[in-house]
Amino acid sequence: MATSSDKYKRTNTNGTQYQPLDVAIVGGGLVGSLLALHLGKKGHEVNLYEYREDIRTAELVVGRSINLALSARGRRALAEVGLEEALLGHGIPMSGRMLHDVSGNRKIVPYDANTNQCIYSVGRKHLNEVLLNAAEKYPNIHLHFNHKLVGADLDEGNFSMVDPLTKEVKSAKVDLIVGCDGAYSAVRKEIVKRPRYDFSQTYIEHGYLELCIPPAANGEFAMPHNYLHIWPRGQFMMIALPNQDRTWTVTLFMPFTQFHSITDQAQLLAFFGQYFPDAIELIGRERLVKDFFKTKPQSLVMIKCRPYHVGSKALIVGDAAHAMVPFYGQGMNAGFEDCSVLTELFNKHGTDLDRILQEFSEKRWEDAHAICDLAMYNYVEMRDLVTKRSYLFRKKLDELLFWLMPNTWVPLYNSVSFSHMRYSKCIANRAWQDKILTRVLYGASFVSIVTIGGLCYRHVTVGHLDRLSTAILSAFQLLKPSPST
Repeated sequence: MATSSDKYKRTNTNGTQYQPLDVAIVGGGLVGSLLALHLGKKGHEVNLYEYREDIRTAELVVGRSINLALSARGRRALAEVGLEEALLGHGIPMSGRMLHDVSGNRKIVPYDANTNQCIYSVGRKHLNEVLLNAAEKYPNIHLHFNHKLVGADLDEGNFSMVDPLTKEVKSAKVDLIVGCDGAYSAVRKEIVKRPRYDFSQTYIEHGYLELCIPPAANGEFAMPHNYLHIWPRGQFMMIALPNQDRTWTVTLFMPFTQFHSITDQAQLLAFFGQYFPDAIELIGRERLVKDFFKTKPQSLVMIKCRPYHVGSKALIVGDAAHAMVPFYGQGMNAGFEDCSVLTELFNKHGTDLDRILQEFSEKRWEDAHAICDLAMYNYVEMRDLVTKRSYLFRKKLDELLFWLMPNTWVPLYNSVSFSHMRYSKCIANRAWQDKILTRVLYGASFVSIVTIGGLCYRHVTVGHLDRLSTAILSAFQLLKPSPST
């Protein structure tokens, strides 16, 4: 006969039963609301706490990017809670980069010339609203706005929240506290206090400021809308992503010293006239001046830390665990992938939080550090390297080899944005590719030398042939993927 508690049990994907957990998620943004859905779908009792007011009824927060790039990792996490198609229907596909030079000429660089895969521009507010609306439909998910974490005993699962408006303090004890509260996480601040905790915070010397390109006079997009537009200028750049209302979110990234050197309308228009002349007409002079001086440039920070858990009672995910600069478009996708990884571990271990949290930290930190580094590198690529012949040649070569060997040679961008390969493995795979191309280049150089020598002296010695065959064999031996790739 079943006991009185059996009716509350849930069945895992492997057939085992488990008792639902009482989970507190701190942070009701994108990752927090998606994680609430993942855990709520498994039957756990979830209380989601957000220190701001309900975004569904609030004005857009100034200074935060209003649209994001959704790619394969984020799509899978959304699909796991049944929301992928709804978000893709809202998103705008972007099949590549459109580069603008200082003369206004445009050049298309596709993300994937072979299979035509794309990323999607999605609105932050819309995405958050969809996630919160979906969460609200679960009877075991409870949303609490205007609740700010002010203290926690992470070893015991105790925490206190205050309402910033009424100053009322509430305390609770749960089985698991999950910090999804962003780069300046209050939950992580509690973890950092612990001895021998690894933590680093890096601000780059560049900031960002958002502008807007309105619709054209006919109400349509002012530029081809299925691309991420980039104005690369070496030490700084500007990008534009399309929105559903036919506007463009334009983001200017450059050193703070450059921002601070522009103090009036004349300097601003002269700066744009020199570096972004075509953008002046697209944005409009009055709007450009108004938007530029309306807000101050925002900072960009990278956070690395480990481990992500405290015993069996606390965990941090998303930007709280691995905030990154936005240049690979993977901040949201990496946070969403955290949800997928956690769900896999819950499926594997039931409600054994000791094993789930420890394995999450061990499995995730290396990948998180890898994508933080890749995001930093991609800023250099976007603002400078995309205009270099060497970069374009390497991209064409990668596309050719990917076409010839799709299961062996996956370009770096494809592995990051269009696959579920671990981020750390993406870097290892790129290093392996670089090694191969270096060997092939040396081999080709040697062949050229031998050929020229043969033409000059009309004979090639046995020693020449031995060295040539050795170089070629060494290069092609490397075409076999190593165990690490």
